[in-house]
Amino acid sequence: MSVHQMQARRIRDKEDVIRLTQSLVKIESVYRPGVKGGNEEKVANYVANYLRDIGIEVFIEEVEPGRPNVIGIVDSGRPGKTLLFEGHTDVVTEGEREAWKYDPFGAEIVNGRMYGRGTNDTKGNLSCMITAVHSLLRDKEYWSGKIILCIPCDEEGMMIGIKHFIKQGWAKDVAGAIICEPEENEVCITQKGAMRIAINVYGKMAHGAMPLSGINPNTRMAKIICEIDKLETLEKERLGKHDLLGWPSITPTILMGPVHGEAQINVVPDQCMTTLDIRTIPGQEHKVIKSQLQNIIDRLAKDDPDFKAEMEVIEERPWTITDRDNPVVTAVAKAAQIVTGKEAVYNGVPGATDGTFLHMAGIPIVTIGAGDREVPHQINEYVDVEELAETTEIYRTAALIFLNEESF
Repeated sequence: MSVHQMQARRIRDKEDVIRLTQSLVKIESVYRPGVKGGNEEKVANYVANYLRDIGIEVFIEEVEPGRPNVIGIVDSGRPGKTLLFEGHTDVVTEGEREAWKYDPFGAEIVNGRMYGRGTNDTKGNLSCMITAVHSLLRDKEYWSGKIILCIPCDEEGMMIGIKHFIKQGWAKDVAGAIICEPEENEVCITQKGAMRIAINVYGKMAHGAMPLSGINPNTRMAKIICEIDKLETLEKERLGKHDLLGWPSITPTILMGPVHGEAQINVVPDQCMTTLDIRTIPGQEHKVIKSQLQNIIDRLAKDDPDFKAEMEVIEERPWTITDRDNPVVTAVAKAAQIVTGKEAVYNGVPGATDGTFLHMAGIPIVTIGAGDREVPHQINEYVDVEELAETTEIYRTAALIFLNEESF
């Protein structure tokens, strides 16, 4: 391909990825239980039709009512490896719309930035992966093997979409996966693990003027939280700061007392609840942390006959790491170097992604995509349109390198 042809292709792909991103962002896909249209169905159907229109075989599987996965299959017809691209359709709530400078579902472009919920996380990158594969097909590029476009629902929740995808057997024989998330086009080879835990402390309701006639769960919860803070400090001292992932953390996020009914300033509640968002790094074992938390509860209960607390693990996702020499990592790193003209920058993902479960299924993963990593879930979320174009080119080049190793 001549320099002129390459420039024309990049302009074409840039225009395509901008249009597709705008179309997807304008379709609200915030999961709102019980609200008509409050799910991913409309955007998933749009994506499925778009894929069919560009000649890609499409499968739609309903994970829950109104919450489908979309799977696109592109088979070269030649034996070879299978590469998977993954990008989810759901977005988090926009919050207070009046606080946005631009319509959160308007996909307005201002000074080279597209604003809206999902521009960054991750409809922009979903559009990049689709446009990259479309570009390969339009240009009749030679490659061997197969590409799977995995477009699941519910990444922002309990990740039921990717779990269903794996359970249905779609991940079988995948040699490598590119997770399309906003990472400033850095090559992320590791990601933090996550545990979500609820702790309930039970007491006895009483008048605030006569607290001794009841059992106060709030003071007992305070003791638990203080001990958790000490545990976090010990873990930081033991492990230090990870080169790519930073510090481990144990963060109380929700604190409620009472858990049910109306709170009153002159009433001792009968129950208090907190949730923990725990982020782990290599060197930590989830089973050990769970044991440490249970030991805190057991130790405090020994000194207080009225102490009653229970811990529930809501969800856990292990940390992941992929070797830098793995073919999917080397392909993405080489593609980033070719496209940007700079050495690839390696990093880690501060949160969990759908890639966690692909990793658990035995698939090597690497995460890369357009967008400032600090912007997801914020008001006035945005992505630079030039970065969308760059990411599209990286995905396109990475696919060719991974599926045609001998030609690079």
